This record gives sequence, structure tokens and C-alpha cells, in this order.
Amino acid sequence: MSTGPGTADPVGPPHPPPAGADGLEAARTRLWEAVRVRDAEGATAAVHAPLDQGYDMESVLLDVIAPVQARVGREWAGNRMTVAEEHAATALNDRVVGALSAHPASRPGAPRGRVAVACVDGEWHALPARLLAEVLRVRGWEVDFLGAHVPSAHLVDHLHTTGPDAVALSSSLATRLPTAHAAVTACQAIGVPVLVGGAAFGAEGQYARLIGADAWAPDARGAAGLLAAGLPRPVLKGGGQPVDALPYLADQEYTMVGRTRPRLVRQVMGGLETRFPAMAEYGAAQRQRTAEDLAHVVDFLAAALYTDDDRLFGDFLVWTAGVLNSRGVPDRSLDPALELLAGILQDFPRSNRILAAGLASLAAARGAADGSRPPGRTTENPPETEEFA
Repeated sequence: MSTGPGTADPVGPPHPPPAGADGLEAARTRLWEAVRVRDAEGATAAVHAPLDQGYDMESVLLDVIAPVQARVGREWAGNRMTVAEEHAATALNDRVVGALSAHPASRPGAPRGRVAVACVDGEWHALPARLLAEVLRVRGWEVDFLGAHVPSAHLVDHLHTTGPDAVALSSSLATRLPTAHAAVTACQAIGVPVLVGGAAFGAEGQYARLIGADAWAPDARGAAGLLAAGLPRPVLKGGGQPVDALPYLADQEYTMVGRTRPRLVRQVMGGLETRFPAMAEYGAAQRQRTAEDLAHVVDFLAAALYTDDDRLFGDFLVWTAGVLNSRGVPDRSLDPALELLAGILQDFPRSNRILAAGLASLAAARGAADGSRPPGRTTENPPETEEFA
């Protein structure tokens, strides 16, 4: 999500830039250079400098660290960073957040209430949630930061034990929406309101509304403002499962596609081998990467079926095409895979609608690139790099 200024907490806004300071831009530059070469001491010095100059902790978290982490994601997507380098850079940014806690500027504000901050089950990108947790802490909240990949049952157990005023759930991948839906429903069932954020919930919070979250924020400042204003306690409802709120799921397409993912991947792989004899020359590593890419396609198709939103799948395909092109793999390799998948799922009308819309999104994006057609929707950053913060 965006890391730019949002609605500031009326009792705890960031301070104005101090006169004569080097500024946050200089700090971002220094932090990026340190992260790029894995210089832990340099990274710590880069974030301490603006604090020593008079900038507040929140500005350093959201206007220095978060943008640098977003750049890390863009560098990976553009094939200018390996997976290992991206992981190392993310770990260093996480370490820097921890190093800030010893600085005098990290002292929390006046006490407010208690908030639990967690990533939904299956979500491993924890840095955005940690940035939010630190912002809330310096604004005076008592924060239980539960980290990445928190199963809903464990989250509810924690809420029973601690009784927080609210839960903030983070997720970056739309494929986690069904799990997020279950978590939101479970928290609300015991009377705890849920605020959600992260790219999984849509650029305008549309999927947050779909799954019935009590609030959605596009960034950490917005989230802090909503919590300061107070979230209403959810209205407790009777039994039922999260999917009961989405009547189109009665067609079972989402369930069938999700459950048969391994078989669908194998069938598409077999079809591609027939269409492209050159695949016979693929080594084990190439075949594994191809299978992983196809698994992601099926996962996002399932997410689009869960939300009944063609755009979700189309945006994912356009982003994937950019990643493939940056690695020297023609994005048109996606087309036969999608066509084969449509053939396998020929008796699934919603799946075929979504797949056809995905092919149209790819065609529109290619047309925009060569100037022959109007631009289609694109996703600037990969889902996993979008920030709650």
C-alpha cells in the first residue's frame, strides 16, 4: 500500500521538518545504499540521522524505511535483485526497525488502549505489519505484534486472553482472502472489531468490504487515525461460515479449482509439452519454475472466483507478464497456458469468464506498450511489496 501521508492522528501527527536538516530524502538514499550492500551499521546510522536532526519516529518508519522496502520489491520484480538478495534486504530493514527502539525518539505517547497486530494465516510478509505496530506503539497504544502467519484459532485464543480494543490484520496477497475472511469472522464472533490493510484487500479496500471487515485503511497513518477515532464493536451474528456471505460460491467453482490445483497444473504442463516440443529439453529446475508459475496462476484464479472479480486476475497476469519479460521470458507464454486451463475448465462458466478477461487484460497491456491499443489496468508493484504502512 501507499506509504505517503494519510489522515494524521489528531493527537499524534508527525512533526514538521526541522530547519536545516538533511531531510528524509537523504535518509532514504543512505538507507537504500546500505541495504543494497547489506551494511547493517550503515543502515542503522541512516535511520538514526533524521531522528537526531529532529524528525519523529513515525516519519522515519513510514517515509524512510517503508519506501526503501517498496524499492526492494521493485528491484526484485525488475530482475535487478535475486530472491536471496531481496530476502537479505528485507531482513536488514526489519533489523533496522528493531534498532530504532533504543533511540530516545521511540518513547511511546500517552497511553490509549490495546491493539493486536498480525498477518493472516499463510502470509509471511510481516514487515508492513511490524511498521504499523511500531507506529501505533509510538502513538501510545499497547501493541501485541504477533508477526507472520498467525492461524485464526491461535489469534482468537490470544484475543480471549488479552482482550484488545481491536485487531489489525495485514495481508499482501489476494490468494489469502479466503483465510482473511475466516479470521475476520472469527474475531468478530467474540466481539472484537477488525481493521485490515495490505494489497490483498484491493487498492480501494473493495475486498475488505466484501469479506465484512469493520474498517480498512490504505496506509499506517490512516489505520492509526481510524483506531484513534474508535472502531465500533461488531454486531454478533448467529452461526454460519464466511462463505455463506458470498452466494455465488454456491456454484462450487472456487472449491473445485482450489482442491484440484495439483491436477490442473499437471494437465496444463502436459498440454504445454505437446504444444511446445522444446519443453522436452527443459531441465529439472526449469520445469519446477514453470510448475510454480502455473500454480500461482491457479491460485489467483481461485482468488478471483472467491471475489467474483475479473480485475483481480487480470491485474495479476499483467504484473506477472512484467516479471517474465524482465527475466527474458516472453509474456506470450502465458496465453497457451490460460487457453489450456480454459479448455480443462470448459464446464466452469465463471472460470472461463475470468480466464477470457485475463487474456484480454494481457492483450490490452501489450497494446499499450506498443501504442496500438488503449492501456489496460496494471499493478505497479508486486503484491508482496505493497505496504500496510
